[in-house]
Amino acid sequence: MCHQRELVSDSGTGSCSFAYIRYPRTNMNTVAVSGERDGVEDLSSGFENVPVLIEKSSAVLSSPEFQYSPDNVEGPGCIVDPSEVTLPGCTCPSHSCCPETCSCLQTHGQVYDGDGKLLDLRQTDSGYCSPVFECNALCTCSDSCSNRVVQRGLRHRLQVYSTQNRGWGVRTLESIPHGTFVCEYAGEVISFEEARRRQLTQISEENNYIIAVREHAGADSVTETFVDPAVVGNVGRFLNHSCLPNLFMLPVRVHSVVPRLALFAGRDIDAQDELTFDYSGGYSNKTPVELLSKLSSRADGLQRKVCHCGANNCTQFLPLDLSILS
Repeated sequence: MCHQRELVSDSGTGSCSFAYIRYPRTNMNTVAVSGERDGVEDLSSGFENVPVLIEKSSAVLSSPEFQYSPDNVEGPGCIVDPSEVTLPGCTCPSHSCCPETCSCLQTHGQVYDGDGKLLDLRQTDSGYCSPVFECNALCTCSDSCSNRVVQRGLRHRLQVYSTQNRGWGVRTLESIPHGTFVCEYAGEVISFEEARRRQLTQISEENNYIIAVREHAGADSVTETFVDPAVVGNVGRFLNHSCLPNLFMLPVRVHSVVPRLALFAGRDIDAQDELTFDYSGGYSNKTPVELLSKLSSRADGLQRKVCHCGANNCTQFLPLDLSILS
């Protein structure tokens, strides 16, 4: 039986609940050619606002092999181009939108404060969340509007480095306050059928990066989004799992109905800390009850990946979801 966490919405009509399923992977030990910017090796080749650094050491023999993209791209089976503007915009003439007059904020609610941090941080503990919508390309407000956060891209200096026993990882080179947007988990948006095909044809030595987002709007409405950054992706593909993470994921819609998988700081994070999130989608300091009786190295004949996060509440194995194979 798969492990997933259902985050039930309590905000009424039009709200959604989310379940995140991160499929198991082996250690990340491959990468691509990166570029230089201002004399610093930049994994993003200039696509991000700030360079994504990569630590060079004796343990790193080659750079990771993938195409860097800060945004989601259309992949096989995707029926909506993630870059297509499909959401309506506001007509606010002001520098930054106000809840009293902005149609975007009136429809979806205000989620950020003036510094771009999430206003409601209770969802990190309660499991309750609502859909997040930012102002978009059709809105007349300025690019510095307080309702434009995820779309502005990377703002903090991050470094990809070789961990001791978990392959590649990501750490922050500066402190990040609680509720701050950190990075996206971007990649190819693919269909369920394509996600299943990739999973079934994958050999055990290959890395698996596919993440599924399930949004529930009412009893019978479920929308699934599958993102795979294996070939095309961003710095988010290097984030490791932890049973005690410091990041949590929220689907955020900007220009398109296709959500961006945004990762926010679940607490104050110090410089040099490794950035992690829970591949099952949860954010809790407690061991999930549904896992307590399932701490087995095998699940339905599939080899479980051992978790090396080192947390006191570690569940011993990486989260495993079998629904894509059913």
